Amino acid sequence: MKLGSLPQGRDGRLIVVSHDLAHYADADHIVPSLQAALDQWDRVEPHLRLLSTELEHGAIPQKRFHEREAAAPLPRAFQWADGSAYVNHVELVRKARGAELPDSFWHDPLMYQGGSDDLRGAREPIQLADEAWGGDFEAEICVVTGDVPQGISPEAARDCVRLVGLVNDVSLRNLIPGELAKGFGFVQSKPASHFSPVFVTPDELGDAWAGGRLHLPLLVDLNGQPFGRAEAGEECTFDFGTLIAHLAKTRRVGAGSIIGSGTVSNRDADGSPGRPVSEGGRGYSCIAEQRMVETIASGEAKTPFLRHGDTVRIEMRDAKGKSIFGAIEQVVTAP
Repeated sequence: MKLGSLPQGRDGRLIVVSHDLAHYADADHIVPSLQAALDQWDRVEPHLRLLSTELEHGAIPQKRFHEREAAAPLPRAFQWADGSAYVNHVELVRKARGAELPDSFWHDPLMYQGGSDDLRGAREPIQLADEAWGGDFEAEICVVTGDVPQGISPEAARDCVRLVGLVNDVSLRNLIPGELAKGFGFVQSKPASHFSPVFVTPDELGDAWAGGRLHLPLLVDLNGQPFGRAEAGEECTFDFGTLIAHLAKTRRVGAGSIIGSGTVSNRDADGSPGRPVSEGGRGYSCIAEQRMVETIASGEAKTPFLRHGDTVRIEMRDAKGKSIFGAIEQVVTAP
């Protein structure tokens, strides 16, 4: 089942979207918004699933779905927490700012809480006020939870995943070191995040969803050229059950919380940090990684951070080549 939101009020209007992303049916007669559905999931999920089935069989009125018209599936959420499932990414980015990687990072996830009051759609521009801030995209997987009890085990936490999607967790790289030096985490260096046109229930992913991980390549293009083709299931140190359990160690987690995987990242087959797609590698899911690899290879980063007019596209396709979540496709603009 694929769910999305069209702009309406602060929380959007819930729709059910066909498997091929071609059509949708309004679902607000069942429940007005996706957050409201998550609040009473056990009661409304069967009704939404029936609506999805009727949509697929053409048994109800349907409308053409245009990804550009979709809001974020959750235009605002009670919580947005981003993890560090791909330790290779953390290691490379820390090297870029001269910081060592503690051994604990391999068994204790990093996680930060981002702003969840302004979550943006897949076609909304990346608003970059100053190119000197070092704007960067970060292509990630995310999940949306139901209610999660405190102290849950990682295995049980996997069953709390209600929906899966994609996110561009935009970063301002040149603001990060100064903020982290204060010892109090990200604020200004993490602007609004952007989400895929639809989120899907785990069963929609078939065998690609296994062990709390999504086993498919994440496709990232920069200015129309392939930039990243990282395999999301490989080198995913922490599955989503582990990330959810980490967040719930000392408190309950409410329905509608969004948990990010962190930037999807692969090493090369020989264990090196990886190669650009143009050189036969899997590339990178953010600019910072490519800059770090360039620095290692030549002593100098050559790829610039985002500039006004750049375009970013993030998408994931199934084994038949069909888009699963729709595409995050954005232009970098001044506010």
